[in-house]
Amino acid sequence: KRPNMVVHPTKRYQSGTLANALLYYFKETNQDCIVRLVSRLDMDTSGLIIIAKNQYAHMELSKDIQQNQIEKRYLALVHGHMDKMEGTIDKPIYRPEIEGNMKRVVDERGKRSITHYKVVERLNDADLVECLLETGRTHQIRVHLSEIGYPVIGDEVYSNGKNQWNIKGQCLHAKSLKFKHPVTKKEMFIEAELPKYFKDIIEQMRQRGTGL
Repeated sequence: KRPNMVVHPTKRYQSGTLANALLYYFKETNQDCIVRLVSRLDMDTSGLIIIAKNQYAHMELSKDIQQNQIEKRYLALVHGHMDKMEGTIDKPIYRPEIEGNMKRVVDERGKRSITHYKVVERLNDADLVECLLETGRTHQIRVHLSEIGYPVIGDEVYSNGKNQWNIKGQCLHAKSLKFKHPVTKKEMFIEAELPKYFKDIIEQMRQRGTGL
């Protein structure tokens, strides 16, 4: 999925969604399928999503996700240099019951949420971080990284509106998936290339040095 694309139609976004595109693709390729989402991504997050093409595959893959049998890795570019090169964030995430509110917070009333992270490259005033999800809460990586003081660059919701790069989207990308095929049980590994704007920002930061 590219950034700035909603996965499923809502009242606000009724067209131009990933689901709309899939229905068109199935029709054009004469496939009698409906859109069965196994995983989702935020509107401004790019990368890989799992779509099941039949009910059996959806049931099997959904069960694997619930049992943490699907490995989901993300790349995030965060503000600042993290104090630890790797670690685990184990903090509950909660959605306050406020009408129209989509923002999540770390709160004991929420569900347990676990994100493992590792700095893969130290850049100018930023770190490129790989995140491995153990749970899959809405906005999990964005909430967790912001909570420990390193919000995702371009994330205007969890970084107090800071977006000095003026990018449309955020530097968060679902880069790889590892899972067992629901029918053959063969291990599948899929990777998605970073979007151009994400790669451009990394390259500009590399040219500036580490900032240390």
